[in-house]
Amino acid sequence: MAVRRITTRNAAFQQWQAQLTNRTKRQRAGEFLVQGVRPISLAVERGWRVRTLLHDADRPPTGWAGRLLAEVPAERVAMAPELLAELGEKDEGPPELIAVAELPPDDLSRIPFAGPDAGSFLGVVFDRPTSPGNIGSLIRSADAFGASGLVVTGHAADVYDPKSVRASTGSLFALPVVRAPGHREVLDWLAGTAPKDRPVTVVGTDESGTVPVDDCDLTGPVLMLVGNETRGLSAAWRDRCDVLVSIPMTGSASSLNAANAASVVLYEAARQRRAAR
Repeated sequence: MAVRRITTRNAAFQQWQAQLTNRTKRQRAGEFLVQGVRPISLAVERGWRVRTLLHDADRPPTGWAGRLLAEVPAERVAMAPELLAELGEKDEGPPELIAVAELPPDDLSRIPFAGPDAGSFLGVVFDRPTSPGNIGSLIRSADAFGASGLVVTGHAADVYDPKSVRASTGSLFALPVVRAPGHREVLDWLAGTAPKDRPVTVVGTDESGTVPVDDCDLTGPVLMLVGNETRGLSAAWRDRCDVLVSIPMTGSASSLNAANAASVVLYEAARQRRAAR
């Protein structure tokens, strides 16, 4: 496969550079940058379409990078190391490889529900998060504790911001993550997808919740809601909750970071489901 060389700040480099900070640019191009060995490896392993592989023009690839460059059906670009370092956002020098991956569709049907495992459905909604790092951290926890998928609703930080992609440590490529305009789209999807004999319990997380999380039955189909880091759940989501749970705490802390609190609830759901087998 032919290799394109980029040694100056040409139009292609400027487009990729803009995608690091500009979600509109990412959306228009339909792609985003993936940095790091594990995220790139998982993207390839899980079948994500990689459009371009950027590599250091001045050094031979290692075995890992060489295999990807040889096997992944993507454009190859040999880039000047100082330019690659900018796209890699690393202080210690250029990364060996950066992947440019295609954005998947924001289609709720990507999240599995119907079928023999419907009873174990555990969906997560992150409502209007402002921190891409929190999105990535919650993706990582949702993947670790067996969630079916994550939906980011409302005016929110971008799932495909490099900070989110890095914080997910590759879990973004293993767990279905979908962006939705608001609660209506998610609830309509649930209404049309959930089996009538296994209704989904909508569980909101809130520091003033009336039910301790370990007293809430999380063994059936559950949609867990996590609110904005500062304002919590929107009124529309709060009204739809079947139960609001809280995390019993001691000490002087009044609350947990949104992603941390969600991780606790996800762990409790996983614990209950293991015990119920």
